[in-house]
Amino acid sequence: MLVLSSPSGAGKTTLTRTLLEQENIDYPGKLALSVSATTRAKRPSEIEGIHYFFKTKRQFEVMRDSGELLEWAEVHGNFYGTPREPVEKALAEGRDVLFDIDWQGTRQLLDKMRDDVVTVFVLPPSAQELKSRLVRRAEDSDAVIAQRLRNAAEEFQHWNEYDYILVNRDLDKSFARLRAILIAERLKRVKMPNLNVFVDKLLTELKGLTP
Repeated sequence: MLVLSSPSGAGKTTLTRTLLEQENIDYPGKLALSVSATTRAKRPSEIEGIHYFFKTKRQFEVMRDSGELLEWAEVHGNFYGTPREPVEKALAEGRDVLFDIDWQGTRQLLDKMRDDVVTVFVLPPSAQELKSRLVRRAEDSDAVIAQRLRNAAEEFQHWNEYDYILVNRDLDKSFARLRAILIAERLKRVKMPNLNVFVDKLLTELKGLTP
């Protein structure tokens, strides 16, 4: 499970979508995106089931209380959570799962399954650039943007809880670094459960080549 977190506007959603698109060109079906459920209002550019599953507060509470969520958190006055079933299904199929969640949800995943989680925190190059990106997005009111900036101060304080840090000055460079992280993590010995079988086969073949 590859987790990306950042304050709104730092670029994590763009990075996750770009990574998913490129990975599924090169390795179709290998990487799945975990789509969160949320109680916040849908933005004009968002699509149900693609960007989020949009729920009422009551619907979300039922999911939370019945154990249907792998993690959940309250952010900017709205609830966000990860539906358990599609993530567990993807993992059982041997697929990697990509998460776009905040530090609260990340903590819950780490508490439950630390060995299977890799975390990345995305930082903007400056506070002014963070505000400029939120304004350019033109999908939130001035009051919402102000609230997101206030909350960013709290979110920034959790950067040192993550395995990797990306300062997103340039999207292409940040994407290349993110993909390098994914590749390196896939190559770790502990992430290759059938490696011992392969090495045993090599040893057997090697014995057959030596007098």
